[in-house]
Amino acid sequence: MELCVALDLPTKQANLELVEKIKSYDIWLKVGLRTYIRDGEDFLLELKKINPDFKIFLDLKLYDIPNTMADAAESIMGLGVDMFNVHASAGKRAMKEVMQRLSSYESRPIVLAVTALTSFTEEEFTEVYEKDITAKADQFAKDAYDSGLDGVVCSAFESESIKRVTSKEFMTLTPGIRPFGEDAGDQKRVADIPYAKSALVDFIVVGRPIYKSDNPAQVVTRILEKI
Repeated sequence: MELCVALDLPTKQANLELVEKIKSYDIWLKVGLRTYIRDGEDFLLELKKINPDFKIFLDLKLYDIPNTMADAAESIMGLGVDMFNVHASAGKRAMKEVMQRLSSYESRPIVLAVTALTSFTEEEFTEVYEKDITAKADQFAKDAYDSGLDGVVCSAFESESIKRVTSKEFMTLTPGIRPFGEDAGDQKRVADIPYAKSALVDFIVVGRPIYKSDNPAQVVTRILEKI
């Protein structure tokens, strides 16, 4: 299991100050939609300057027509990130087109598909997708697996089932991890580290418990000890 720290702070400077405090760790950094729209490619370069060994997850959740998604994925190749994601809801044709476009490169980032956002309650999800979360997440995961992706984004509660219907090597990345029982905030399906480990999660994303701490490095140390 690997730790991915979410850089979700309201300013570029605040994110960079956080990264400076945890720069000695072998971890992933998650750059999400707001941060990337605001700070762009230059921010990614600044992260690598702080520690060239940082691995970067660009969390933009691509969702569009297949050709546009493939174009965007090819543009992401030029950013030097180590992982990015698309929405499984875009369908198998779109996911296959993304992977086909990337196949011409000698190396590529890890590509994940978003199944069910961890902000959804069961009722909210069913209202949109007309299936319960576990069943639909399994279906989305199988679509992503068949399309040649490397894994999915899901909650810890779907991880074990997803690996059962795909492969143990098919990666799961889980947001909404609260390592020490912290408040769930705007997430609905949250889990702690022992549960994530039992569910065979490959990457855990932790944000607020780290960046709201007075000592982010100490929290990162405690999390790495647990995983």
